[in-house]
Amino acid sequence: MATVTFSDASRIYPGTEKPAVDKLNLEIGDGEFLVLVGPSGCGKSTSLRMLAGLEDVDQGSIYIDDREVTHLPPKARDIAMVFQNYALYPHMSVYDNMAFALKLRRTPKSEIDRRVREAAQLLQLEEFLGRKPKALSGGQRQRVAMGRAIVREPQVFLMDEPLSNLDAKLRVQTRSQIATLQAKLGTTTVYVTHDQIEAMTMGHRVALLLGGVLQQCDTPRVLYDTPGNVFVAGFIGSPAMNIKTVPLTDGGAVLDKVTVPMTREQVAAAQEGGDGRVTIGFRPEDTKLVGPSEGGLGIVVELVEDIGATANVYGHADLDGESERFVATIDRKDMPTMGDTVYLKPSSEHHLFHSVTGERL
Repeated sequence: MATVTFSDASRIYPGTEKPAVDKLNLEIGDGEFLVLVGPSGCGKSTSLRMLAGLEDVDQGSIYIDDREVTHLPPKARDIAMVFQNYALYPHMSVYDNMAFALKLRRTPKSEIDRRVREAAQLLQLEEFLGRKPKALSGGQRQRVAMGRAIVREPQVFLMDEPLSNLDAKLRVQTRSQIATLQAKLGTTTVYVTHDQIEAMTMGHRVALLLGGVLQQCDTPRVLYDTPGNVFVAGFIGSPAMNIKTVPLTDGGAVLDKVTVPMTREQVAAAQEGGDGRVTIGFRPEDTKLVGPSEGGLGIVVELVEDIGATANVYGHADLDGESERFVATIDRKDMPTMGDTVYLKPSSEHHLFHSVTGERL
């Protein structure tokens, strides 16, 4: 097993001025499952490829344990990578695909057989060892790609969006298998995805990137409950958090007829270097329906998603002459219809951010 450390690691592609990965500092613990997540182009796959040795590191360093691997070739890093497109040899059987890297290392046949069969048992692939990849489903091919990585017994597993080619149901099933497998093996794993649900359900910790810059790295629960800035708040959670920049008074944030209370310290922090406003965020589930006379925010309903026990209500409200979109998750028995006006109030579970810097107050 091993730790992984990025120390001010940067990658600047030729012909560009802005780094694809900008001074990344990240420590991944021994046996940890860390997920890199973010929108397209945020630098997550580039970071993984830098660790794999498939991309140059232009500045800074990368360590596996205490050994610097910044400029070592991939084969010298003791890592195994699982790709998005599986990258299986079509003319080889499942057994030979899994054994291939070990044969190149001239590993004894008995050792190869032991490792392949142990991995096949872990992945429930024993009955498929004699088949070619074309005779397998997408989920089975992905498990073969996992098996090929497992038999190498590397210090670190690297996984680059391995589930993106699977259908929705199979993706849910396979991600639970990967998380269970990693817990059994205890191998340090760095996993890249653009899917925040994958990130939140699989990772011990989640590192969120934007524009090549690390925004926050913490447990899924902390990211959800205590986002460090506006971007993290808006990215984590589905449906997304309602985030609005509104006037600031000594009493708090003014959201139309609703004044959301703030502490004296929060008001002072918002005023320092601010513009007389504050950014407030509240999750769709942290709202409650109130009567028209109870001073709620009037929302004209545009869409209702009935999802079983609850419903997601999408609509718009006028704030300072501007039409602003809102979403609320409410009990199904209170479900309105399209065109209705409902009145919402944020609960005490709200989030406050500086209107200029976007940092959490």
